[in-house]
Amino acid sequence: MKTLLATAFVDALVIPERDEPRRKYRTIWISDVHLGTRGCNARMLIDFLDSVDSETMYLVGDIIDGWRMKRRWYWPALHNDIVWRVLKRAKRGTRIVYIPGNHDEMFRQFTGMNFGGVEIRRKAIHETADGRKLLILHGDEFDTVMLAHRWLAFLGDAAYEGLMRANLVVNAIRRRLGLPYWSLSKHAKHKVKNAIEFISRYEEIVAHEARARGVDGVVCGHIHTAEYRDFEGVAYYNDGDWVESCTALVEHFDGRMEILHWADEIAARNVAAPVSRLAA
Repeated sequence: MKTLLATAFVDALVIPERDEPRRKYRTIWISDVHLGTRGCNARMLIDFLDSVDSETMYLVGDIIDGWRMKRRWYWPALHNDIVWRVLKRAKRGTRIVYIPGNHDEMFRQFTGMNFGGVEIRRKAIHETADGRKLLILHGDEFDTVMLAHRWLAFLGDAAYEGLMRANLVVNAIRRRLGLPYWSLSKHAKHKVKNAIEFISRYEEIVAHEARARGVDGVVCGHIHTAEYRDFEGVAYYNDGDWVESCTALVEHFDGRMEILHWADEIAARNVAAPVSRLAA
């Protein structure tokens, strides 16, 4: 039954072709893809990767979900397609920097090494086109639950997996009704007061660490909440995820930063597609 529901969701997700040329950015940050899980919005990410180019791409952790794959193997062809696209970028000259997170912590042992043009780092410093220095890290080191109660983090992950399965069902139904993608888990998280307080506190702690290191800002992932905030002159950026919000952080060639909400872009394309066909 679970497999049928997941398949129904994937089959229902029809993404219209793009009319515009590939966008070019100086830098792209993505994180929390969670390859190896059914919650990964692989088709949306493939569409994103096929729509944008950059000089540098940062993979800011939890790209592969080792926690889930230890319990249950799941690796469809679409997940191979994502890995292939990333490696193809590296081969073509894009600088790829991979900063493993807590779900793909098994790759941290390879810090400092290079595989197929992909640099593995524990953290990095990025200088923007306008001269700002940004600390790049996954961010799990600032998660108090991860630090103090690792068992609770695993328990929460199991509960989150259940919520994501429900998310598959909800969106399979929504697609059948012609409605755009909507994240049940994201909606639930923003309705829970404790989750909101945790996110706010997390952002403050990460920004404080950036200030202590003497940089102008920080880019992280981990909490699946894309955001930009200014903490007394320290810029906090979170690139979000490709499970709930389907977001990426990009740097334009003038140093301007922007969060892209790809589910919204696909929804807008779906609305425009019937109009284009009528016009033709």
